[in-house]
Amino acid sequence: MLDRRLHLHLATWLGQWPAGPGLHVVRSRRRDLPAWDGRLRPALAVGAPGSVVLSVGPSRVDAVRALARQGEERLLAGLPAAVGHPEWVTHDGSFRWCVAPAPLPDAGEWVASTEPGFPRWLRLFGPEVLVARDADGGYLAGVGVKRHDAHGHELAVGTAPEARGRGLARRLIAQAARRVLDEGAIPTYLHDAGNRASARVAEAAGFPDRGWRSFGVFPP
Repeated sequence: MLDRRLHLHLATWLGQWPAGPGLHVVRSRRRDLPAWDGRLRPALAVGAPGSVVLSVGPSRVDAVRALARQGEERLLAGLPAAVGHPEWVTHDGSFRWCVAPAPLPDAGEWVASTEPGFPRWLRLFGPEVLVARDADGGYLAGVGVKRHDAHGHELAVGTAPEARGRGLARRLIAQAARRVLDEGAIPTYLHDAGNRASARVAEAAGFPDRGWRSFGVFPP
């Protein structure tokens, strides 16, 4: 049975969940509004085995449905133009969630994202990020939380090159997932299909591969 928090997250984030077999293009005004980082996400899709919900702005439904009838390859290639952003890109990857984080030891502390010394990508998140630092306070790895809605929070992790191979990413992701669950939301984790390193982190932290995917149109 699907976790209630995940069900509520997908219904809120996409505009509809669940759906029957096949691809379902649905309308959501959220696609015309800024996302967690202040930028648009004009098309978002989540697919379970055999079923996909593709969420687009209300004015784009007819064009995207017509494109979808041409097959998945043309859909992915033509989706940016169909939602009014031909210069943007389509990302396609794995969609994971977690209800039982791996019992790994904590590796970091929650601190303000504005503290000095953090990489630029991590500063997009706030008000707090989860960071592992060395004995001198230098940045080693960090996790940001994309709070898409009250029910679903997506985790993003990055490790400094010199700190890789120590298991910090998986420990931080598991630690962040525990906090998200404590807050009453479901932690999710998305990564490119070919990113094996990210897939290994997800598996080790307690985010199994259930055969789900996510794709959408993102700013370049």
